[in-house]
Amino acid sequence: MILYSDSGRGVDRRRLLGWGGLAAAGVAAGAPLVGAEVGHAAPAPTDSSGHDRIPPDARPGGAYDRYIAKLAAEDKFSGVVLLSYRGRTVLSRGYGMADKEKGIRNHEGVAFNLYGGPFVSLSIVQLAQQGKVKLWDTVGTYLTGFATEIAEQVRIHHLLIGTSGLSFPDHDYQRIFHSTEEQHEYYQQYTRQATLRAAPGAGSNKPGWGADVVVQIVEAVTGMTFWDYVHKHIFGRCGMTGSAYYTRPQWLADKHIAHSYMKQDDGSWVDAVRNLDKDSPNPGMAGQNNARNFVPDGGFVTAPDMVRFAEALYDGTVLDPAWADVYTSVKAPNFRGSPGFTTYGPTAHIVEGQWELSRGGVHPGSITHYSIYPNTGWVAVVLSNYDDIPLLEILGQQKQAITGASPGDGGGGG
Repeated sequence: MILYSDSGRGVDRRRLLGWGGLAAAGVAAGAPLVGAEVGHAAPAPTDSSGHDRIPPDARPGGAYDRYIAKLAAEDKFSGVVLLSYRGRTVLSRGYGMADKEKGIRNHEGVAFNLYGGPFVSLSIVQLAQQGKVKLWDTVGTYLTGFATEIAEQVRIHHLLIGTSGLSFPDHDYQRIFHSTEEQHEYYQQYTRQATLRAAPGAGSNKPGWGADVVVQIVEAVTGMTFWDYVHKHIFGRCGMTGSAYYTRPQWLADKHIAHSYMKQDDGSWVDAVRNLDKDSPNPGMAGQNNARNFVPDGGFVTAPDMVRFAEALYDGTVLDPAWADVYTSVKAPNFRGSPGFTTYGPTAHIVEGQWELSRGGVHPGSITHYSIYPNTGWVAVVLSNYDDIPLLEILGQQKQAITGASPGDGGGGG
């Protein structure tokens, strides 16, 4: 089992393919950088007429850069932010500590625990492209042990857009897993306790996502663990050498994995991975600590790797062009809790007349978000190992820097 790697049709694919390859642009995985705050920028890209396309607010020293630096100085942000334009780094900054106990600083080569990773839905769409699954097939086509109404009525399509109608029992968030096998068996049994609370396909303000069910379909079809599948067919193809589904022992030992810090009621920060008896007091995550999983949910990614992932979505690396449209095109109004439109992957928004594909949220001890602007070639990444940062304000400043939109326009973390 390989868990660790050391090493809306409003999408205009012609523009995306014009980004240029990441390797040709010189984007590297990123050696450790020195200092409490670090950064670099490639020469500013220009259009065919020689005019600079990089807005001043997006540049090093610009409004966005200064805003993040101020947050970090006030200990309101720890992590990495990155802005990329057509595969070239415009702004890359690291702040705070990846591991406070060992004095290891954050930098762009550090991997953070990702929330809402796009790899579940991408895996199943890859298998659909290969003809190994059909998106309209029901759960029972591939899995056994589910209630009859679920097996016969809930389709893969419903699971991907959050309209499955599934309800799951309370999760045992206090349980500490000690092996991949133990964790795998638990989730196999847990998903079989699902019930159908609404008609599949109906919109709901309580989305029936069911990512764990999709994961198990991937495993049933491929004969691989989901972690192995993603490592080979997504991370490997994209050149995401700093990203993986690391285990808890690797998280403790590897200096290139940021420890997650949970803010407590008294304002102190607790290292989640070193303190499994502690959890988040946040009402939305009460009692939770993602480090109790032997393989933490979401996996771990670096900021440059998320740029590589964005590029790979549109250059044929992970999906053929037509299937990339299937993955990213609008399916319905969003049922996942934020404004915008549902796709099989990230949530789609319209910002200043252009598409933004984005996904983000919070784990106990970390907040992550990525945005892809396919019409113009911008990618923006925020990875934090604090679970209490002003994310919406950060995203507003980020959008303003890239698009000129006012900080409150569009977008979200869905």
